[in-house]
Amino acid sequence: MLEINNLHVKYGAIAALKGVSLSVKDGQIVTIIGANGAGKSTLLRTISGLAHACAGNITFDGRDITNLPAYKIVNAGVSHAPEGRMIFANLSVKENLEMGAYPRNDKSEIAHDSERVFALFPRLKERLNQSGGTLSGGEQQMLAIGRALMARPRVLLLDEPSLGIGPILVKAIFSTIFEINRDFGMTILLVEQNAHQALKIAHYGYVLETGQITLQGPATEISRNEQIRKTYLGEN
Repeated sequence: MLEINNLHVKYGAIAALKGVSLSVKDGQIVTIIGANGAGKSTLLRTISGLAHACAGNITFDGRDITNLPAYKIVNAGVSHAPEGRMIFANLSVKENLEMGAYPRNDKSEIAHDSERVFALFPRLKERLNQSGGTLSGGEQQMLAIGRALMARPRVLLLDEPSLGIGPILVKAIFSTIFEINRDFGMTILLVEQNAHQALKIAHYGYVLETGQITLQGPATEISRNEQIRKTYLGEN
């Protein structure tokens, strides 16, 4: 469904991505793990049109979307829940979700999708009229994912969903990501520093180091790799 071929991205003279190639199959959870500064967020930002490639291409469902404006990529069926959540702090939970549905005009279906989000994240329904900026970090992450789902994407990009969230809510967030994939058939590309949790729910994984893919394979195989266990899973 999503194919990235020999992607290069630079910030001035600094090469953030150096020939990255990967693919995401329909219905899969694919995870990208790596250290801070490896280029993981840059990759998602480039897919969603927030950063620009200087070489290579991105194909979604057979269509070249490289360097399209972000709104056209959303309209094509790719939604992004960015690192740091980036919710609208002064808008209510309800208004944030409505912003996620801005490309749509099917009001009855939008209402239906709102209820699906509330089924996934009951706390959001409890805080429907509360401003986004007053939510806890975990609740803001729920809102960011819910907002992305309101565009009714075919591929969901998730950037560090566990960042800054307590351990109990981390488990809940990952459980919900798994549920979104299993129950909705949603294809998910997940960037995550919590390699243990990410590999636990993913079908396939890539390791990104200093802008290059250094390892790929089924998530179960990557989680058994000795070097990965030492470097990313904290095992000796």
